[in-house]
Amino acid sequence: MTNPVNDTAIDRQSPRQNQRLRLRRFLSSNGTQLGIIGVFVALWAVFILLAPRTFLSPQIYRAFMSTVPFFGIIALPLTMAIIAGEMDLSFPAIMAIGMVAFAYTFQFTGSVPLAFVASLATGSAVGLINGIIVVGIGIPSLVATIGTQFFWRGAVLVLLGGKGTSLIVARESFLYNVLVGKMFGYIPMQFLWMLLATLISWIILNRTRLGAHIYLIGDNAQSAELMGVNTKRTRLAVFVLVGVASAFAGVLASLTVSFFWPSLGAGYLLQTLASVFLGGTSVFGGVGTILGTFLGSYIIGAIEAAIVAIGLTGFWTKLIYGLIIILSVSMHAVLRRRMG
Repeated sequence: MTNPVNDTAIDRQSPRQNQRLRLRRFLSSNGTQLGIIGVFVALWAVFILLAPRTFLSPQIYRAFMSTVPFFGIIALPLTMAIIAGEMDLSFPAIMAIGMVAFAYTFQFTGSVPLAFVASLATGSAVGLINGIIVVGIGIPSLVATIGTQFFWRGAVLVLLGGKGTSLIVARESFLYNVLVGKMFGYIPMQFLWMLLATLISWIILNRTRLGAHIYLIGDNAQSAELMGVNTKRTRLAVFVLVGVASAFAGVLASLTVSFFWPSLGAGYLLQTLASVFLGGTSVFGGVGTILGTFLGSYIIGAIEAAIVAIGLTGFWTKLIYGLIIILSVSMHAVLRRRMG
């Protein structure tokens, strides 16, 4: 929404001053997104310069389109949760418990669509439970979701006896090609699902009342309540969204390899968090963008390939992920202190 006072002030200036004022307003309102776009372009240029044979090959981009959505789809609603001042560390276990529901339902019904619905329903239920623990009981979300992460991971191991499940039969279903097939024989469906998830997340955060409430709560929860925002319902909603996205990502990851491992999701924690924080989301809440997380996901997905391509060992990967998280959080802490 434009400010009529500012617009009037601009109109009274010379054309050159008008352009400068408009440019300044544009940069101030889109600084975070422009910053991550600049980082994305600069890093990709570095990747191409250091490993041209790898990053100028079409195959590497097909691999990114297939694998990044496994954690990128979760990073999108997790961005909304962190903007609202919450944290959910249970999503790796939700990926697995959702697939337990998928495996059991598929075993008893032989229907991939029913198994898919069961998985999403389980993810939303687990997300709702997380929200009830945080909002209803009042346990800090960081502590609560660490606990539920262990609980649901343990439930997966108990229910499956630590054994995996083959999903090769599921390839015969039309839904298999819809979820993890290839469009035109080249573009992985996982990438298209991530694009759709990005669009939906952007609309929720920028064009709905829920998104406006998420920003208000993250900025100042008490002020949001005074403005009539139902903070409890909004916080519950973000946990449910993370749960659904986690279950969906678990289905994509498992169907891609046609096997469900009980350890599903265990390797995605750092990648997901690093994607969110690299994308410009503040751990203190109130600041973050969906575009930033989308680009951050593909930067994180490319880092491991870049490390190996330039001749370093894969052991550097987690070190760099951790460094990204520390630097991102530190930057937001410094900015918050200066602006405060």
